[in-house]
Amino acid sequence: MDRRSYPPGQHGQARPRASEYSAQLREKQKLKRIYGLLERQFRQYFFKAERKKGITGENLLKLLESRLDNVIYRLGLVSSRKQGRMLIRQNHFMVNGRTVNIPSYLVSLNDTIEVKEGSRGLIAIQSAVEGVGARGVPSWLEFDKNQMKGVVKSQPSKEEIALPVNEQLVVELYSR
Repeated sequence: MDRRSYPPGQHGQARPRASEYSAQLREKQKLKRIYGLLERQFRQYFFKAERKKGITGENLLKLLESRLDNVIYRLGLVSSRKQGRMLIRQNHFMVNGRTVNIPSYLVSLNDTIEVKEGSRGLIAIQSAVEGVGARGVPSWLEFDKNQMKGVVKSQPSKEEIALPVNEQLVVELYSR
């Protein structure tokens, strides 16, 4: 078997290399897929991050990480962000003692996120909480497994987020 350094087919060798724009677009699409956002939502988060003081790329990641659907995923209360969005919409979670049914709700410092009393027996939540030990909880969050309650201790840093994404390319794409 022969291994070639180019794709198969008639135009395999003539295919142009990926452009700078395609790399930027791919990074943006990666971020959108990870967090399950549509283009309009993502663009609004970018412009919010751009208006904040500091590095725009890091601000964007911090905003995306502080969404309620992502926070409950990071706490280990759900097994995926998509499942988190669904369960939030069905009123299974409370923030600071109030029911919140908006997945894009931005949690802030010292917010308490907990599973409603009646929802603690759900199989999806039970199985996710059992697996929290293997996945771990980030250092910017605090989780009490017995009470199914989490607290946001601080804002996440870029090192704590650790996504396979180069957010600087996203900033360059929107700065065109």
